[in-house]
Amino acid sequence: MNLLQQIKNRRLALKIKQNEMPMRIGISRQQYQRLEAKGNPRLDTLTLVAQGLNSEIMLIPKEKMSVVLAALKNSDGNIPTEHQKPNQSLQKITVSEDPWKGLLEDEDEDEHGN
Repeated sequence: MNLLQQIKNRRLALKIKQNEMPMRIGISRQQYQRLEAKGNPRLDTLTLVAQGLNSEIMLIPKEKMSVVLAALKNSDGNIPTEHQKPNQSLQKITVSEDPWKGLLEDEDEDEHGN
């Protein structure tokens, strides 16, 4: 599968319409349509497209390609550690676990600033 097909497939998988992409990445509608139809984007444009599709551009050595493709195919949806969002359970720390809680907040204000 070529790069243009991968871009289109990723956009469709994210349920992003073609006319929404230019606003997400900051290029003209015509430029994006040309990119998806004919290809050959500049590297900086390709980087913008990848960011707009919540993706990364990377070079994969040919000898590792089958391993990477197998890993992606068998992926269970886990996010690599460096890209994980904070664990919700970690955000619910009690006062005894967080002695600094409330020290810098105004006592008269609630959590919404009222």
